[in-house]
Amino acid sequence: MSSHTRELAPAKLNMALSVGVIDDACGLHPISSWMLTVDFYDELQVTRLAEDSISRYAIEWHADAIRTTEIDWRITDDLAVRAHLAIERYVGRQLPVQLRTLKRIPTGSGLGGGSSDAAAMLRACNRLFELELDDASLQLIARSIGSDVPFLVRGGSALVSGFGERIEPIEAAGSPAVLILPESACPTGSIYRRFDELGGAQLRAEEVAIAVQGGALFNDLTESAFQEAGELRSLASSIHASTGREIHLSGSGSTMFITCDTPAEAGEIALEITDAHNVPTVPVRPIMIEYDTIETNN
Repeated sequence: MSSHTRELAPAKLNMALSVGVIDDACGLHPISSWMLTVDFYDELQVTRLAEDSISRYAIEWHADAIRTTEIDWRITDDLAVRAHLAIERYVGRQLPVQLRTLKRIPTGSGLGGGSSDAAAMLRACNRLFELELDDASLQLIARSIGSDVPFLVRGGSALVSGFGERIEPIEAAGSPAVLILPESACPTGSIYRRFDELGGAQLRAEEVAIAVQGGALFNDLTESAFQEAGELRSLASSIHASTGREIHLSGSGSTMFITCDTPAEAGEIALEITDAHNVPTVPVRPIMIEYDTIETNN
């Protein structure tokens, strides 16, 4: 039986994102999105404790994090902690752990860092306590935590719709990309409120499907993010002018990205953007979340 696991929590990109008008019954916006996980990670170090122990949690920035902010949220609001409590409720017993989260994915970046931490916590507890829950069960638990969490249980490449609960894995592998990480944070709630103020939009699932087949990438929240954080618009314009590449927004922002043909090209463009615009960048590749990425010690 394993007593410790190191679980990687990858960032996600919204390659295409359509957002519908708010559902008055639940207060959420339905979406249709092509999502990918990429090799830019938070790390969770999770240790199984004795049955009579009290769980304890720590959250800090990884030593090599390139964009940090104050970790000022309550521990009970952290999505990985909420995931731990949710899986305890689901199985009906205590699962005592010591959690240390080392963050690289910036907060308020549209990369799903907190959601991925939550999904990683579900996978870690499932393994450490030998719960033998399948992906469907983990995704059911995940739905109570956040709309991106069910997809991030397994990640890869998928069409995600509804309120995040409908996940259709697809063969479209995506492409290498350059993540552009400005200082601006885009709180999800603020971006969606601005989206509503601008009149919302009709859900365009067919255009998301076309994007998967090589059509234009798009994000219905781009204008809302650009209005909430005006410096994003000017930065995107400047980078487009210097690179000649289309600039895309992930999620509700603030991360922007450029797709590339090869990892080498992504590395070169990342260096060019950082040098020319003094903004951190990360070249990434699409990945699947596989259990063999987990390191365990007995």
